[in-house]
Amino acid sequence: MKYLEIHLDIPSKESFIKDLLAAQLSEIGFESFVDEDSNLIGYIQKKLFNQTSLETLIDHFEYEKGITFNIIDAEDKDWNEEWEKNCFQPIIIGNECVIHSTMHKDFPKAKYEILINPKLAFGSGHHFTTSLMIRAILRTDLQNKSVLDMGCGTAILAILASQRGAKTITAIDIDEWAYNNAIENIQLNQISNINVQCGGAELLNKESFDIILANINRNILLNDIHVYSSVLKSQGTLFLSGFYESDIEIIEKECNKYGLKKVSYEMDNSWVAVQFQKN
Repeated sequence: MKYLEIHLDIPSKESFIKDLLAAQLSEIGFESFVDEDSNLIGYIQKKLFNQTSLETLIDHFEYEKGITFNIIDAEDKDWNEEWEKNCFQPIIIGNECVIHSTMHKDFPKAKYEILINPKLAFGSGHHFTTSLMIRAILRTDLQNKSVLDMGCGTAILAILASQRGAKTITAIDIDEWAYNNAIENIQLNQISNINVQCGGAELLNKESFDIILANINRNILLNDIHVYSSVLKSQGTLFLSGFYESDIEIIEKECNKYGLKKVSYEMDNSWVAVQFQKN
């Protein structure tokens, strides 16, 4: 598989800028990133790269101006294998949940064990927002609940929800790569009660849910909160992540329009996971 290596030069030294940029780049096909001094190096399949889309994203990136980029043909190798070997290490969250791949033979033991082969999809558990959502799931009663995992990525949250006793789980991602990876990871964990769908909020019109998990970027959340509310049962719980503490106010304002009241939030390195309840 042929890849391009995109070197993005970022004037700001703030680490959260790279996190935000990487999150948005993943939406236009970028699969993995390397943090290198003032650069963010992104990898994307050659056949998926659209320079106009990249330029438009950079022009409209509200957190930093003056970003420039260079395009390099990446060395032809199995990047998934390289990433798994060198970057994806076992992780334990909340002393209760361990996440590792099939390549890992030595990893800590925990109450919940999740086996994933990430295939460069977002959601290995290492990003602050994923670990925040995992912590939220670990402290929430999911027994016999119906759960929706929006922007499921690797399906790590859906898998943990099943292990925590959820009755049915719907996992949705707009990216076909993530959709296929989610199916593979669910099979690896021998889970049978997760329905994976490829698409966006337009798929939400028939089922209703006790709990909704949405770890997506701020702009998509703002656009889709009204849909989440429409399929969330009365007194149901909505967990949102993928944004910063400074974004809580605008997220909360949108949620309040649709009867969703903030209950609490947790923060890690300025990223947050916020819990809402439908009244």
